Amino acid sequence: LLNNPAGVAEHPDIMETIEKEIDIMSEYNDKLEILEEFFPIADENDKEVIIVSSGAIAMGAKDLDLDMKNMKIDMNQAVSAVGQIHLMGSFKSAFEKNEIKISQILLTLDDTEQRRRSINARRTIDTLLKLGIVPVVNENDTIATSEIRYGDNDRLASRVAQITSADCLILLSNINGLYSADPSTDEDVKLINKVSEIDKDIEKMIGQSISDYGKGGMKTKIQAAKTAMLSGCHLAITNGSIMRPVKSLFEGRPCTWFEPTKTPLAARKQWIAGTMKPVGKIIIDDGAVDALKKGSSLLPAGVKSVEGNFERGDVIEVLSSDQNKIGIGLAGYAAEESIKIMGHKSDEIANILSYSYREEMIHKDDLVLIWVLN
Repeated sequence: LLNNPAGVAEHPDIMETIEKEIDIMSEYNDKLEILEEFFPIADENDKEVIIVSSGAIAMGAKDLDLDMKNMKIDMNQAVSAVGQIHLMGSFKSAFEKNEIKISQILLTLDDTEQRRRSINARRTIDTLLKLGIVPVVNENDTIATSEIRYGDNDRLASRVAQITSADCLILLSNINGLYSADPSTDEDVKLINKVSEIDKDIEKMIGQSISDYGKGGMKTKIQAAKTAMLSGCHLAITNGSIMRPVKSLFEGRPCTWFEPTKTPLAARKQWIAGTMKPVGKIIIDDGAVDALKKGSSLLPAGVKSVEGNFERGDVIEVLSSDQNKIGIGLAGYAAEESIKIMGHKSDEIANILSYSYREEMIHKDDLVLIWVLN
């Protein structure tokens, strides 16, 4: 059509459709341009970027000329299916001019809360990042069973930060951060610059601060901050409606930082050690024990035997050949698979199983050593 503009002009219905599509895309592209400035900053600091976005329902409703206010859940789900096409088209259009490749990850909160599914999501995102592709995560509104609310995007972002062990989560809002009271009614209001603990005083401020922007408001952002801090992730709430919001954030623009007391890796290992019961055992040889003490992952070559009926992602114990407990970790393979590949080199896994998830039986980031705990 673009190669034959004269021919298109002869068909007003086609022209109207194209103009409507351009209108939908350009409105969202203007908002996406604020993200482009972040990639050079990330590259300079050797950081990888994951984007958590919403907007599918709004874009779908605009395309279909529907009023979002009175739509029921089933209509929201259908409209979001239409909007997803426009949403990802906008991302692709905005980023491809800078040769940034993107991908789409559709998740629900259940996907991030169920351990095996969250592990699969983590692996997919990690692989995309290694390939230099930016994952764009959207809530899968088309199959969500709970009420679809804008505020859920904050919680989804914190869950994504949690499962990927992110260092930092930035929530771009239309407000500078958490205030001591509602800035629209209180002239003496103060912006809270730093929060190291979400206590009763902070929770009291939530009720007094602005809560009408979006459908989730400040409450969902504080819930997201709780999740992030427990995961060892820094979180910032900052104004995304200004020019160059990310660059301004790192140049010291007023915002609210929520600061954790531990690193993402330490938080992840504490979660493994303290929240789940082992359902199987792996016995390893002396060479593997020495390798683990030096900080290596557990490879199948060092495994002597496997006990229990566990699945990939389950917590299992690691024992030495004399039955001393070495540590606990998340299984990279199910018990049946582990039995087949134990004692073999990692490059033989694909031939034995006809597929390969990873080189390690337990990755070092998923392993907690007992003497470290003690």
